[in-house]
Amino acid sequence: MGWVEVRATDIHYVEAGGGPTLVFLHGFGSCAEAWSQQFDAFSDRFRVVAYDSVNHGHSSASPRSQPEPDRADELEGFLAAMGIEEPILAGNSMGALTILRWATRHPRVARALIPSGMGIRTEQDDDAMPATTRRAMFAPVGEEVVFLPAEGGFTKDFPTSRPADYERYVRLRSTATRIEAARHPRTFTMRDPTRDELAERVKTIGSPMQIVVGEHDWLRTAARRLAELVPGARLAEVPGAPHNVYYEAAEAYNAVVVQFLEAVLGH
Repeated sequence: MGWVEVRATDIHYVEAGGGPTLVFLHGFGSCAEAWSQQFDAFSDRFRVVAYDSVNHGHSSASPRSQPEPDRADELEGFLAAMGIEEPILAGNSMGALTILRWATRHPRVARALIPSGMGIRTEQDDDAMPATTRRAMFAPVGEEVVFLPAEGGFTKDFPTSRPADYERYVRLRSTATRIEAARHPRTFTMRDPTRDELAERVKTIGSPMQIVVGEHDWLRTAARRLAELVPGARLAEVPGAPHNVYYEAAEAYNAVVVQFLEAVLGH
C-alpha cells in the first residue's frame, strides 16, 4: 500500500505487478481493496493500481461543511502524482463516471477505457435505482451503525447464497472514513458537464473503450446508450450479473477485460 497527497486529500492506494499501468476506480461507498479479484487476475501482466477516493476507504475525509470534491480532478491529480501518463482505466459506477468525465478532457490519452455499471443516464434510469442503493448514497446512517450494508449493488440472492463474499465486501468498505461520510453525507455539486453535455462530449473520445454491464443492472439501458455514442466502443452484457458486476461476477468480468486488452494492446 502507499499514500500520496492529491488536492488536499491524503489518498491511499494499493498496487501490484509490473508492465503497463491498469488503474481501477471504485464505485460510491466502495474502496480500492474491493478490486482484489482483478488484482489476482491481472497483476501478472500489468502494474495494477487502485486508490480510495476522498471520503472512502483509508483516504482522508473532506470537511463536512464542503461539497464532495470533483472526482475527475482527483483522478487527474492522482495520475500526475503517480507519474502515470498513458493509463488503462477501469472503473465501476461512480468510478466509471469519473473515467468518462476525465476522458472527455483527454480524448486520446488513455491506452484503453473500461467503464462498468455506468452509461449516459436519464431521469428514467434514476427512477430505476433500487431503494437500498438510493438510501446508501443519500441518506445518513445512525450513530450506532458500524457496518455499512450494500445489498443494492448485488443480485437479490447474493447476500444469502454467497454470504462470505458479501460480508467481506461490507467489511472492506466499512472503514472509519466511509462511516464518517455516511453519517454526515456531503452534498454533490458536480454540474460540469450536465448529462446532455456529457452525451455530446463522449462522442469525442478516441481511446479504445470496452463497456461492461450486468444483465440486472438498473443502468443497462444507460450503458447501451453510451455504446451508441462513443465511436468504436464495445459493449458486453454479463448474464445474471448485477450493478457490481466486477465483484459478484468477477470471472466473467475479467474474461471480457482480458479479451479486450488482448485485442487492443496485445496483452
